[in-house]
Amino acid sequence: MRGTLSDRMGAALLMAPLLLFLVLAYAWPFLGVVKWSFTLPRPGLGQYGALVSDPLVQSVFVRTLRIAAIVTLVSVTAAYAITVVWVRGSPVQRVLAEFCILVPFWISVLTRAFGWVALLSNRGLINTWLQSIGFISEPLTLVRNEFGVVVGMTHFLIPFAVFPLASAMRSLDERVLLAARGLGSSRMRTFWTVFVPMTRSGIIGAAMIVFVFSLGFFVTPAILGGGRSVMIAELIYLRIFQSPDWGLGAAISVVLVVFVGALMALLFRSVKPKQLV
Repeated sequence: MRGTLSDRMGAALLMAPLLLFLVLAYAWPFLGVVKWSFTLPRPGLGQYGALVSDPLVQSVFVRTLRIAAIVTLVSVTAAYAITVVWVRGSPVQRVLAEFCILVPFWISVLTRAFGWVALLSNRGLINTWLQSIGFISEPLTLVRNEFGVVVGMTHFLIPFAVFPLASAMRSLDERVLLAARGLGSSRMRTFWTVFVPMTRSGIIGAAMIVFVFSLGFFVTPAILGGGRSVMIAELIYLRIFQSPDWGLGAAISVVLVVFVGALMALLFRSVKPKQLV
């Protein structure tokens, strides 16, 4: 009993600096934002009422949810295929997949965003090549719209979806797959009816992580959207630093944090944290 108590106290002491950092760096400033949302420009619930009545804010919320849903669907689907190769492929395939997963972490989000601008702009590599082979006569609008935002965000978020999927695939009981094959199930049927359902926790975890990341994205939508596909994080920036309308920006921030907190609570009810790593 004494040893257990000592271990718990030791763990609490080790966690204390992290908890103190989280309180000072996140919780305390967030309480200030909450205060602004109720007090600026005048005390009351006026800013939260504006969230409901302002068509611009509503359209940005809808656009953010739409883009986040599309990015989540595409990212998790692509990450699933990559993870299957990474976990169950040949040694050479595993090395190549690992290289493709890890290299994006070495490149900053800003560099990647401008790289996509160079590829997708009217005079970019893709439009130039398509025009040179006669496939199109006028350049396609691939950037400064939602398509460019989705492409850039998907490219950034695929690696984040891989790890919970890999954890789920590596914890599979291979005997179940062998039993399905032994009973005459084809490879494709075994994959869809046994393999995919058994990785459900990884799919849910990957989808929630990508969706939550997407809700708060700022740099990529600001560059690839070109001000025409404003998402919620960019709207908060504009309200606080350019309008300035600190009260409304703070209210939007509070609603976003509460929404993300609800999603994370839902995630941890569906998936154990250790299944995400």
